[in-house]
Amino acid sequence: MLSFRRFAPVLAVSIAFLIPPGLATADTGQDTGASAAAAGSANGAVHSQRVCAAAPVGYAACHARVVTDANLTPLATTTYSGGYSPNQLRTAYGLGVGSAPLVAIVDAYAHPNAAADLAVYRAAFDLGAANLTQVNQSGGSITTVSGNVGWGQEEMLDLEMISAICPACPILYVGASSNSFNDLAAAVDRAAILQAKVISNSYGGNEFSGESTIATHYNHPGIAITVSSGDSGYGAQAPAAFNTVTAVGGTHLTLNTDGTRNSETVWSGAGSGCSSYISKPPWQHDTACARRTISDVAAVADPATGVAVYDSYGSTGGANWYVFGGTSVAAPIIGAVYALSGNTAGVPASLAYAAPTGSLFDVRSGSNGRCVRGKNTSGAYLCTAVTGYDGPTGNGTPNGTVAF
Repeated sequence: MLSFRRFAPVLAVSIAFLIPPGLATADTGQDTGASAAAAGSANGAVHSQRVCAAAPVGYAACHARVVTDANLTPLATTTYSGGYSPNQLRTAYGLGVGSAPLVAIVDAYAHPNAAADLAVYRAAFDLGAANLTQVNQSGGSITTVSGNVGWGQEEMLDLEMISAICPACPILYVGASSNSFNDLAAAVDRAAILQAKVISNSYGGNEFSGESTIATHYNHPGIAITVSSGDSGYGAQAPAAFNTVTAVGGTHLTLNTDGTRNSETVWSGAGSGCSSYISKPPWQHDTACARRTISDVAAVADPATGVAVYDSYGSTGGANWYVFGGTSVAAPIIGAVYALSGNTAGVPASLAYAAPTGSLFDVRSGSNGRCVRGKNTSGAYLCTAVTGYDGPTGNGTPNGTVAF
């Protein structure tokens, strides 16, 4: 299991994160059963590693990545010293106040200090007190759910990103008994039963032949269900491949000195692809994939331009502030944007495909891998940013809430 300790010197990542794109972090493991290897960016500025172990077929891994030093020690500090703040994220994406419906987060296991850690994060950024409810996948006490450090960090990342974008939103955490797709699907159903209008999911695994059965649990009309696209670059994952969810890709986001958005490019780790099993929804019209194409929209995910996270689970010496990336950042951000918009009728994933011009930032450069073989380049958009729709970033990133 991951060992945390205070790191010195203090994390050297500027608040503006003006780091060139092109980070190529390895998608390696860190939690129990995962290998401990990772690569830094091209200029050596940022290293990161995943916090959840790779999962076998039928199970999911979380999509959170923690920024580390070259020896893969997480860069933890006792006070906030880096990572995008809530105000920076809201400013970058043109977000203000709006609706505040119940937002659910589904992950595996449970963080024993979740309420206390969330209170520290929200106090640090003047977000007010949280309205947090936690239950197990049957709707019972969260205390019956086992803990897990890696998934616990994922939980805190999700709770804090919802808080960052929609501070007034009440939050429901549903902890699945395990990281099996069966348990996670049951937790999604529980969140729907408890009347969440948004359900954020920051996990995934390789597609498998029986996934269409699991997909039925992610079909709840009138609820925006967001899913991270993955952190392994090009390649389809479930549940992002399900055609009733909003699959969320990832970007490298830089800011101007006044905090406004400067640019976004594809994060090289963001997932995308063409599903092997799930049919194409009627609002998708790209031509190189006959089935469901991933993603629909995107938000910041590159650890090199990551977000501040407070987490005390497994840390020592009070060094509880980290910088996190991964499409686990992007999925709850987009979930909270849906919450602010108040528009979750029908299948909300379809909205971005009919969005007014200018309501999404079109990401036009960067790639997450190789998806073209031979001379036929018609499918290059599945792994490379282009004008308009592409796999790694979908229709783009939020410019306010009009597209949601």
